[in-house]
Amino acid sequence: MSRTHRDALVVGRVVGDVLDPFNKSVNMRVRYANRDVSNGCEFRPSEVVSQPRVEIGGDDLRTFYTLVMVDPDAPSPSNPHLREYLHWLVTDIPGTTDVSYGQELVCYESPSPTAGIHRFVFVLYRQLGRQTVYPPGWRQNFKTRDFAEIYNLGLPVAAVYFNCQREGGSGGRRL
Repeated sequence: MSRTHRDALVVGRVVGDVLDPFNKSVNMRVRYANRDVSNGCEFRPSEVVSQPRVEIGGDDLRTFYTLVMVDPDAPSPSNPHLREYLHWLVTDIPGTTDVSYGQELVCYESPSPTAGIHRFVFVLYRQLGRQTVYPPGWRQNFKTRDFAEIYNLGLPVAAVYFNCQREGGSGGRRL
C-alpha cells in the first residue's frame, strides 16, 4: 500500500511541489461528512466548509503528531505565487486519536478556489515531543518543507490530498 500511496502523491505532483519522497508509516484518515479523502478525489467547496475529522494511527498516546493542510495552487494553478497557502495547523495530536485532541495553532480556513483546480494537501509529521511546534506568523507562502526542518519533524509519516475547484467550476477538465 505504501508504494501505491506514494505513487498517487507523485502523479498528483504533491511530492515535488510540497513534499520530498517519503514512506507512509502511520495511518491517517481524513473525512468530510461521510466521505473519506483519497488521493486525487474531488470535493466541491460547499462540501469542505467545516473542518474534517482526521483520525491518526500510530503506536500510543505518548507519541504526538502535527497536521498541516496547505494549498500549493494559490491563488491559481497557472500562477501559484502564494504557494503554499496554509489552511490549517494542529499540533500535539496524540497517536491513536483524532485532531480534536490536538492543539489548533492555525484555525481551519475552508477551501474556496476562484480559478482552476486546486490541490489541498494534508501532511502528518511525528513530533519530537509535546509542545515543540509553534504557529507561523502567516498563511501565504508557507513552506511545508521549511516548517518541518525548523521544528525537526523529519519526513512526513502520512499525506493525502484532494482536488477542489470553484462551485459549478468551469476549470476545464473534470477529475
